[in-house]
Amino acid sequence: MPGPTLQISYSLSNIENTAYQLWQYGHKHRIWVFSGDMGAGKTTLIRHLCQLIGVSDKVSSPSFSLINEYVCERNTHNNFKSVLHMDWYRLTSTEEAIHAGIEDAVDDTRNRCLIEWPEKAPELLYNHTYLHIRITLSPNNPEDRFLSAAVVGLLS
Repeated sequence: MPGPTLQISYSLSNIENTAYQLWQYGHKHRIWVFSGDMGAGKTTLIRHLCQLIGVSDKVSSPSFSLINEYVCERNTHNNFKSVLHMDWYRLTSTEEAIHAGIEDAVDDTRNRCLIEWPEKAPELLYNHTYLHIRITLSPNNPEDRFLSAAVVGLLS
């Protein structure tokens, strides 16, 4: 049975606070997946999360490279070798993801994984517990978002 769900309404002007609340809720989980429509702000939220945990590299969408690897300068919030920011949007199949080395990256417990568009290869997550974050745009204001997060997988 899933645990409690985190729900946050936020705007881009207070996204740092949202990143902090999300970190407090889910920092124990190694794999985080982000769902939402194109333009919902997945990469923007990931950029703020990475700043929070000490990534000093420029955080950008890995939509063409599939995986960006970031090293945390401060290791106070992150006990992992690297942060792997993945964008699975361009994947056409799970087999393509496996051939690209994504399965190995997800399975490597030395890395924290932040994955956009997990629905493109959900089979790669079946053997894992992960934090699923869904971001929805407000129909009334393009600056406002609604976030829900819950633990999914083997231990949920």
